[in-house]
Amino acid sequence: MSQAAPFSPRIALLVAVVTVSTSAIFIRLAEAPPLVVAAYRCVIATLVLGALGWRECRSELPRLLPRERLLAAGTGLALALHFVAWISSLSYTTVASSLVLVTTTPLWVALMSPFVAQGRVRGATWVGIAISVLGCAVIGYADIEASGEGFSLSGSALWGDLLALAGAWLCGIYMLAGRRLRANLSLLPYVTVCYGSAAAFLLVFALASGAPLLGHSWETLGWLALVAFVPQIIGHSSYNYALKYASAALVAVVSLGESVGATLMAWTFLDETPSSLALVGGAVVIGGVLLALRSERTLE
Repeated sequence: MSQAAPFSPRIALLVAVVTVSTSAIFIRLAEAPPLVVAAYRCVIATLVLGALGWRECRSELPRLLPRERLLAAGTGLALALHFVAWISSLSYTTVASSLVLVTTTPLWVALMSPFVAQGRVRGATWVGIAISVLGCAVIGYADIEASGEGFSLSGSALWGDLLALAGAWLCGIYMLAGRRLRANLSLLPYVTVCYGSAAAFLLVFALASGAPLLGHSWETLGWLALVAFVPQIIGHSSYNYALKYASAALVAVVSLGESVGATLMAWTFLDETPSSLALVGGAVVIGGVLLALRSERTLE
């Protein structure tokens, strides 16, 4: 990390995990179709962040090279397709199966990093990734035990599993592409162009699917606004801030802490008490994340 960070990336990652963990709570309370939620969160985030950073956007975005503009659009497309693939997987396979597979993102980021980002993943980071993914698998197994659904080997379930795995790959591409683009852009111009392109794609996907973008109650619109402001504007932007100073693999493994945060928030606000096995899995995830963080000694 040759460039000094004006604000601690460690604190930014902590803020990201806590705020993105609220996403499931707000989405549950919004009671809107998943594609509508995804479209609203990216549209609102683009409008707010674009307004806040219009000076930087006007200065930096016109200077982007054609290949960088293409990369920015591709980053937004990867984020949009991640939402589509993962959300769609929930219609074919169990929630637990989907979550276990989509949380393999750090593995794919670490595997792709040497080829895509010319980055080297530290040995301790690899160990942290393995421990954290194992912890997520334990949480998923605990959910299966609690629901009694189990893993299914039917054609429909396998298609859902493939969609969840595609969601993990797409999230990895989003992080790796963002890591490259963030090197040449300030935070606000980067998130504006990334969320903006994702919003454009998601609006097309929502319209094509027939999802109702208008006519929602004020209560639903309020929850959708919270989804945009807390997990997207604050949470995802904090991850994108850290991408300039931390490896994509580290950011990906820290994001696994969301599974623990979401479990604790559901316990607190929705009275969904986690099992003892889920709490053990959460502790394993946190241990892996802390190990990966310690491997990045220059991350200040």
